[in-house]
Amino acid sequence: MRLTRYFMPVLRENPAEAQIVSHRLMLRAGMIKQNAAGIYSWLPLGFKVLRKLENIVHEEQARAGHIAMLMPTLQSADLWRESGRYDAYGPEMLRVRDRQDRDMLYGPTNEEMITDIFRSHVGSYKDLPLTLYHIQWKFRDEMRPRFGVMRGREFFMKDGYNFDLTKEDALHAYNRHLVTYLRTYERMGLQAIPMRADSGPIGGDNTHEFLVLADTGESEVFYDSAVTDLSFGDRDIDYNSVEQCAGVLEEFTSKYARTDETHDQALFEQVPEERRRTARGIEVGQIFYFGTKYSEAMGATVQGPDGKPTPVHMGSHGIGVSRLVGAIIEASHDDKGIIWPEGVTPFHCGIVNLKQGDAEADAACESLYAKLTALGLEPLYDDRDERAGGKFATMDLIGLPWRITVGPRGLKRGLVELTSRRTGENEEIPPEQAIKKIAEIYGGHHTGEHVQMMGKRSFHTYI
Repeated sequence: MRLTRYFMPVLRENPAEAQIVSHRLMLRAGMIKQNAAGIYSWLPLGFKVLRKLENIVHEEQARAGHIAMLMPTLQSADLWRESGRYDAYGPEMLRVRDRQDRDMLYGPTNEEMITDIFRSHVGSYKDLPLTLYHIQWKFRDEMRPRFGVMRGREFFMKDGYNFDLTKEDALHAYNRHLVTYLRTYERMGLQAIPMRADSGPIGGDNTHEFLVLADTGESEVFYDSAVTDLSFGDRDIDYNSVEQCAGVLEEFTSKYARTDETHDQALFEQVPEERRRTARGIEVGQIFYFGTKYSEAMGATVQGPDGKPTPVHMGSHGIGVSRLVGAIIEASHDDKGIIWPEGVTPFHCGIVNLKQGDAEADAACESLYAKLTALGLEPLYDDRDERAGGKFATMDLIGLPWRITVGPRGLKRGLVELTSRRTGENEEIPPEQAIKKIAEIYGGHHTGEHVQMMGKRSFHTYI
């Protein structure tokens, strides 16, 4: 993309209404625009990041054998009355009536609807296990929406639901989801710690929240610092293996890590004093096992091996996709702007032309742009007639991980400048070497099922 043809309404000044870093930088970088309290339009730059996160979630769900679908945003109140949650959910639910005077609601979650779909089409234990999920807009009418997309009323969320014959099978599904979430967050450049949490209105006994440590987090968390040394990495997991998935759960949840709602001071004091930590955390996902709570209330049964109707065991698993955009920025920024991890950056690198209109500089930038694009990479070429300082400030603000700077002086020596946004380190190298280095960097940041070898010139890219 060329910046002269792109819609990216960058703001020079900090917006007065923005209270936290991610909200401020998303507004300044032209990623979002507020339409009403807690409701945002996602402008092109923000939308690209949102789609990249969504694609990572889809790829990791598919890896685990989970099946994608799509449910509507509006739901019938009758389903929620059937489960007993319509009146219990509270004022956060946006209730509406259609022209036929039927009670409807803008879905804050989908347990009732997915249970209705299941009971309508699945009748035998032979069809289990089954995990369905979708990524859809949700609405919760927060009393005081704030912090931009971190605490908005409308939000983009992945929610998945497992259906199993027994509690043991459902707990394996729980463990399997924990594995998928660890992989998902690490691909996004985040360390999200699974912490024992409260189930809230979803219900159930087993639940973990995934929290990213950040000063602006809404939750107070207590943890053993040893949990921050854990990394899932590139290990190969058989999602059908009960032992392997349970082993990952044990590894990542055996050390103390809890939110304030479930904090147990006596247990916390058993952690060696030098490893006890109290901090703030941003919730970016949660997994639940709630047994037969919904299946019994709504008649979601299957014919068991004994021929008798058996209520299925269920769980739900959510990732706040739109909230993750803010969480990544909170965890990765400096005083100049955003610093995107390579796995989620909207563009793979920036190209800055220090002397637009100079024949040699223009030609070199066009060559870089064409060759990077041919490899399936997406560069953002700043081809504006703007001072170098303004171009650098824009690139720093929007946070692309790598920048290639092209100017007449360097070109006389056959060199361009490659800069890391994270470290600030500069390296003068020939243009072909810069292309090769960028290609190698991104060759290791796409592990989804659609990715093919870059040597075949079919490097998978997102939006």
